Amino acid sequence: MDALEIARWQFGITTVYHFMMVPLTIGLGLVVAVMQTVWHRTGNPAYLRMTKFWGKLFLINFIMGVATGIVQEFQFGMAWSEYSRFVGDVFGAPLALEALLAFFVESTFLGLWIFGWKQLKQGVHLACLWIAVVGSFFSAYFIIVANSWMQHPVGVTMIDGRPVMTDAWAVFTNNTALVAVPHTLFGALAVAGGFLLGIAWYHLWRRRRDGIDTVGADGKIIAGEAGIPGRDRTDYSVWIKSLRIGAVVAMISFAGTALTGDLQGKLMFEQQPMKMAAAEAACHDGTGFSVLSVGNVGSRNCDDIVALIEVPGILSYLAKGDFTTEVKGVNSLLDQYKADYGTHLPDNPIYGDRAGQEIEYVPVMEVTYWGFRAMIGFGGLAALAALVALWLTRKGTVPESRWLMRLAVFGILAPFGANAAGWIFTEMGRQPFVVAPNPDLNGIDQVFMFTAAAVSPGVSAGEILTSLIVLTLIYAVLLVVEVKLLVKYVRGGVASAMPELVHAPVDENEDATPRDGGPDKPGASDDVLAFAY
Repeated sequence: MDALEIARWQFGITTVYHFMMVPLTIGLGLVVAVMQTVWHRTGNPAYLRMTKFWGKLFLINFIMGVATGIVQEFQFGMAWSEYSRFVGDVFGAPLALEALLAFFVESTFLGLWIFGWKQLKQGVHLACLWIAVVGSFFSAYFIIVANSWMQHPVGVTMIDGRPVMTDAWAVFTNNTALVAVPHTLFGALAVAGGFLLGIAWYHLWRRRRDGIDTVGADGKIIAGEAGIPGRDRTDYSVWIKSLRIGAVVAMISFAGTALTGDLQGKLMFEQQPMKMAAAEAACHDGTGFSVLSVGNVGSRNCDDIVALIEVPGILSYLAKGDFTTEVKGVNSLLDQYKADYGTHLPDNPIYGDRAGQEIEYVPVMEVTYWGFRAMIGFGGLAALAALVALWLTRKGTVPESRWLMRLAVFGILAPFGANAAGWIFTEMGRQPFVVAPNPDLNGIDQVFMFTAAAVSPGVSAGEILTSLIVLTLIYAVLLVVEVKLLVKYVRGGVASAMPELVHAPVDENEDATPRDGGPDKPGASDDVLAFAY
């Protein structure tokens, strides 16, 4: 067993798992804040129901994200102590701001929002949610600042073999971070959009299956009512508005991720040329973009990689913004990396058994090549599904097809897949560096760290394997818990998030929860914890 490889598996599994919660929390939080704002401005009861239903799912996901995120910090010190020593002076500022400022604000005001439905004035209550959402944006920013420094180290001076921050402004305005932040936020909105679309489709389909909604001779919806709390005409409005909002958000976010992704790609060609060359299977210098390449699975060289379908000029556009500039391929870059950073790991005890081994500068191309395409493919599929959904629901409801409903529900996973594939590509494509060197001649070169030197020297493979197994089992249990909770409240519909609807007014135009609140008014819940729990 190899401690380094097991430590990498552990960090990869726990981080990707945690990141499944992050984009949904960020994206859905913003959407719920907008919904509550519309309700506050218009008094439309449909938007109150939307706020509470989607807010309940948002809270379930948020608390699971907190539980799984705590593990990340402990891994730095336990499995990656050498890495922690190396980056500690730089990471201290952004990670402290994330924990002590952004997350503190986010969690505090989210708590006020959860328990303040009747205790706070409407405007103050709404402001609490917006502050929590903005806090989540800043939290993402500070985390990405730290990650971007690993991708492109700036603002430091090497002292006694360690980078010491000398320019905080350069670190916090790193161009890698300034592009990665909006790219990540658009990715989070894509997740939220797909989430709304799939669940709303399911409920509209159920209303048709149960005979509540019917279709007239002109093909337009005739919304009906059932003798069940919450399943009235306002309920129909909740789902059709949610579906169409989700579809619009999904399409806008795809456009945003495409634009910011193009900027990110151009930066990568400058800052980490090997990563982007491996992502395109660009073995030789040229301008062509590989649509499909084949070769030996896991190949770290280009001897047996063959491009079956290639589009001339596209690679040059992705890298330089034109169609003629020749881009260096893997083979040329390999010689350059060997000349700049050596052919073998230093003969230093920090590398353990790997000291003196040949350095593999080419990342596993099956991961970079297919990960890059999975990111784009899943994102494009989600955007196409959103466009189709808008067309199919143009007359006010979804088709009766059970298979289309199932596709819509499973389509929720597509933007999750795009986000996960993007991060796996970003992190694994940086190998063999945990802190990538800065190739800019005007920048800071020789600030880098090989992954082989980052693992804790005093931790055995068996110890890391034990923690890997335990964490994976715990996370599996947490996954079951989250999915069961989400499924429970999704199937329950709006009434599952609004117990007050059981005693709701009969008049469909009357708000089920009075805008002024108060336990003595009809429709208001007597239990302040009803929404939270």
